[in-house]
Amino acid sequence: MKRFYLFFVTCLCLAACAHEQKQTFVPAIIHQVKQEAPVVAPSRPANIIGAIEPFYILPMKSAFYARVDTGAMTSSIDVENLSRFERDGEKWVSFDVVNNRSNETYHFEKPLLKRVKIKRIGQEEHRLKVMMDIKLGGTKIKTPFTLAERAEFEYQGLLGRSVLTGRYLVDTSLEYTLK
Repeated sequence: MKRFYLFFVTCLCLAACAHEQKQTFVPAIIHQVKQEAPVVAPSRPANIIGAIEPFYILPMKSAFYARVDTGAMTSSIDVENLSRFERDGEKWVSFDVVNNRSNETYHFEKPLLKRVKIKRIGQEEHRLKVMMDIKLGGTKIKTPFTLAERAEFEYQGLLGRSVLTGRYLVDTSLEYTLK
């Protein structure tokens, strides 16, 4: 009898609890709305540059145009009035850079890194190498440049692998991708 009484009291308690909560669950069907992906025009990754790009030789204000040359290790810039001198027992060079498009001129004096041999088709040439501060695509870069008289070339600068490696990929079908 005790078991029956215990069972009866438990059922009453459960019924009272269920009566107080009065929660009614109504099954519902939820439709998933498939959202269409927005149409986005294909874009070029920011690190892909073209065969010809603008760059700035700091602190100059006007851009130079350079041929991007993955076959050249070191970049090169057209200079005038190149001369060598000694300062505090070290070898230095002095030179002028003139932007042919804007006529902006700047005089530089830089420590000489070394004299390098440049191999061109059918000939060799010796050039002086210095470190230059440039801005390429909004990024400031300190990189070696050889100093050359590039008057016979279409572009005043040449950007080689030393400035490109780890920063840019080159797509020769493009030009002027940087600002």
